[in-house]
Amino acid sequence: MTNEILFPGDTLGIIGESPNGIMLAETAKKMGFKVIAYSSNEGSPTVQEADLGIIGSYQDRGKLQDFAERCAVVTYVSDQIPAEIIGFLQRFTRVPQGKDALEIAQDRLLERAFLEQLNINIAPYATIVSLDDVYQAVSSIGYPCIIKPIQKEFGHRYQQLIAKQSDIARCADFIDRGTFVLEAWIPFKYEISALVVKDDQGNLQPFPLVENHYRQRRLFETSVGGEFDSAVKAEINKLANEIAKNLHYVGALEIAFFITESGAIYVKKIVPTLHPTGYVFDRGANVSMFEQHIKALAKMPLEPADLLQPTIMVKLQTADLEALRTQWVLKTNWHYRFYRYPKMAQQQTVGYLLVSGNNLLELQQQIDATGIWQDSGATKNN
Repeated sequence: MTNEILFPGDTLGIIGESPNGIMLAETAKKMGFKVIAYSSNEGSPTVQEADLGIIGSYQDRGKLQDFAERCAVVTYVSDQIPAEIIGFLQRFTRVPQGKDALEIAQDRLLERAFLEQLNINIAPYATIVSLDDVYQAVSSIGYPCIIKPIQKEFGHRYQQLIAKQSDIARCADFIDRGTFVLEAWIPFKYEISALVVKDDQGNLQPFPLVENHYRQRRLFETSVGGEFDSAVKAEINKLANEIAKNLHYVGALEIAFFITESGAIYVKKIVPTLHPTGYVFDRGANVSMFEQHIKALAKMPLEPADLLQPTIMVKLQTADLEALRTQWVLKTNWHYRFYRYPKMAQQQTVGYLLVSGNNLLELQQQIDATGIWQDSGATKNN
């Protein structure tokens, strides 16, 4: 195990099932590093891009140890990887991201406790272990509210929006599966994400703030280069720096915020790894999220991240591909990125589009005018 700076020829290990992996592997190889990828799927794009792929499960400690010992540094590219696996890998190699921030982010109660210690504004909430707890908590939290399992690994399963008392009965089907949180539904006007990169000395390098839009509770679009209220912008940057400073973590992380009509700011979530909102910087900033993340891991100096041009990132679905053929031969400012999954057409999210120019409003109008992404299900994403 070593704490030395990484130089070209050294080996970066990548673990985690995420499209982030292939783009990180490509960036690392361009910077001169060797890449070893660990995955349970030999068809993984990250494995295909890496210099060496090790195929195994998270339960195969022998293969995990072999993977770790081959790498100068290991990074995880998904916040779904079990924190205990990162703790195991740390016994054999350097994992600068560590497991502490991952443990906090994966558990809604730990995340809320961490933010409360920093006196940072979050949605009012209560801990729930029974249906009776829901009835009692609603009286203080009020309607609407939403119940969620404390383990984020369940995604949107076992979640229930409670808009009226009769909705509480619907929780009976899953309430015995563990501990939950019941939190107030924040009627936010828009969502802003702060992407921050932290080096091993605690120095922080923020990217420009971005605005996110969701459909069917999935990230649909991220834009950079828009105008934000100066007071809101300053407060978000202050809060993001405070959160990042207090996390035991090295690398890129995303912190999402809800902004209400009155300008109140609530932290939505912390994601201690590469996040799709950062894809917009491939064209929108002078340095990509992936390069900056690797620089932090390799103990290289972080480059100040500045806005290069207004850019919109749109997630691409299988259903969009046929309609995109026309734009493919027409648009000079549209740039595509596909994840290269095997049998890609069977995947729901197959890549993303970056649209760049001089004016964010004009870019949005250009996207909307195609009619490809008619808003058939825009949703607020608490």
